[in-house]
Amino acid sequence: MPALRPERSVVILLLALAVVMIAVGGTLWLYTGQQAEAAWVRHTLRVENRLSMLLSRAQAAESAQRGFLLTRKDDFLGSYEEFRATWRDEVRELQADVSDNPEQFRSLEKVAALIDRRVQRLQTNIEARRAGRQPDSTVLLQGLVLMSSIRAEIARMKAREEQLLRTRSMQAGRLSAMVTAGLLLSAALVIVLGLMALRTAQRRVTEAVESREALQSANDRLIAEAEEREAAQAQLRQVQKMESIGQLTGGIAHDFNNMLAIVIGSLDMAKRRLGEDGDPRIARGIDNAAEGAQRAAQLTARLLAFSRQQPLDPQPTDVNKLVGGMSELLRRTIGEDVRVESVLAGGLWRASIDANQLESAILNLCVNARDAMPGGGHLTIETGNAHLDDAYAAAHADVSPGQYVMVSVTDTGTGMPPHVVERAFDPFFTTKGVGKGTGLGLSQVFGFVKQSHGHVKIYSEPDEGTTIKIYLPRHYGAELGTGYAAPASDSLPRARDEEIVLVVEDEERVRHMSVDSLRELGYTVVQASDGEQALEMLTIQPRIDMLFTDIVMPGINGRELADRAQAQRPGLKILYTTGYTRNAIVHNGMLDPGLAFLPKPFTLDQLAMKVRQVLDGASDGDGAGT
Repeated sequence: MPALRPERSVVILLLALAVVMIAVGGTLWLYTGQQAEAAWVRHTLRVENRLSMLLSRAQAAESAQRGFLLTRKDDFLGSYEEFRATWRDEVRELQADVSDNPEQFRSLEKVAALIDRRVQRLQTNIEARRAGRQPDSTVLLQGLVLMSSIRAEIARMKAREEQLLRTRSMQAGRLSAMVTAGLLLSAALVIVLGLMALRTAQRRVTEAVESREALQSANDRLIAEAEEREAAQAQLRQVQKMESIGQLTGGIAHDFNNMLAIVIGSLDMAKRRLGEDGDPRIARGIDNAAEGAQRAAQLTARLLAFSRQQPLDPQPTDVNKLVGGMSELLRRTIGEDVRVESVLAGGLWRASIDANQLESAILNLCVNARDAMPGGGHLTIETGNAHLDDAYAAAHADVSPGQYVMVSVTDTGTGMPPHVVERAFDPFFTTKGVGKGTGLGLSQVFGFVKQSHGHVKIYSEPDEGTTIKIYLPRHYGAELGTGYAAPASDSLPRARDEEIVLVVEDEERVRHMSVDSLRELGYTVVQASDGEQALEMLTIQPRIDMLFTDIVMPGINGRELADRAQAQRPGLKILYTTGYTRNAIVHNGMLDPGLAFLPKPFTLDQLAMKVRQVLDGASDGDGAGT
């Protein structure tokens, strides 16, 4: 009989688990019903609001007519003209909302007929007054009667909606109470199931312990596991903290990018249109505003880098060549008080990395090193091949064992105590004085390296200096291009042969700025406010050379629009833009191969270069030259 006890326990546990699953399933079913009722409540509120707006606008139109009749000034007719032009659209929207309710639909048709008659009488009165005649008092009285009928009918419709609202709210409340009860029951069953499982586990552990030596061995193992778990939990808490801060800062950067796109683009256009003969005071004001906007754009770029939400385009990169090409830039940035030395390893592997972002990361590390040496010192940039083994990866969160390309920046500055090292990568954390730093330099480096599937480590002691090592993933496979190349300075590229660009942007002010900029460059521009309108424009316009589209839009997003547009127009060039990439063209932090992307905010120079690059690029099958 004792041998059958474990089997009985298993059967009881399975039965309890089945009961829990039934309770959870019932709770989910109730929750679905409660959500449906809540949707009907929102529908009723929307209908009431639209009825109130329709009545309010009708009354405003009547007041506008009355003001015109008294003064004969057309200024009073704004509300009337607007109502006259749009009331039928508002009625159609209401008809769609109340199509499920025949009684309300009939009442709405009656309201529409009354409004139509009232608008006609208002127009008759206005035309009579314009002709110098006073409207007939009988006509005015009939108009007041019509208006009273409109109010009464709308009041009846709102009363019926109020009754529906009460009924639906009560039903939603009942379902909500049932959902709550279901959740409580499910929680209670889960607790009971957990207690039963715990009891069974304890019994089996007790039966498994046969001797004092085995118990001591198990105890030693538990102590070791607890220590490892504590270390792992400490790492996990740090990762979660950085992730939470990253989500917050990424959201802030997203909102600012759209605003900065308007500011930077408009200032750039204003400066160019002012010309060299413009008022120098205006030019200085524009330059100051543009400098401030660019600094804000750099700040948002750092926020996106830290939050790992910047789109990266990793390519096989010769890191030695990149570091060597930065010598002039570092001399200008670091100054003469700091001696810079580069120690470049022979036989260095190529790194799979976004070269421009790596250059920015190295520059940030060098600027931090310079600030840590206020009296001057020695700064060393070193490269080398590195292998991070399993033991190192186990001791560091988010590190995969394997081969990496290492870049280290070492200074002879003041160094950092351990508590500062622990917080060095936190955004906005800085030991510098007020106004001497944002605290985002190392945060940007951290976010970029982690998004690139690399690793970064700080070694520092007070008064002994600091070494920061970044480990970049090694590139395996054939070379895809020439790797890193410094950007070339060239004249502003312009349109050729009446090229046509279709601009798709749901944010109106950003769209206008982009359209003005492209027209300034000589392009013929067609614009659309969403994906559906863009597809219509592609059908209407016989020749469009390039689609310049935002990615994040309501309805059809930019990637879906591009796919449908290329199915309609094979070979169509595509250029994407956004202030926040999400996952439409960026996956695992990396830009999808073969796509052209221009992040917001952008200047006229950047727009001109990228558009020309896409239009001149060879077709690669998806029409998106890079």
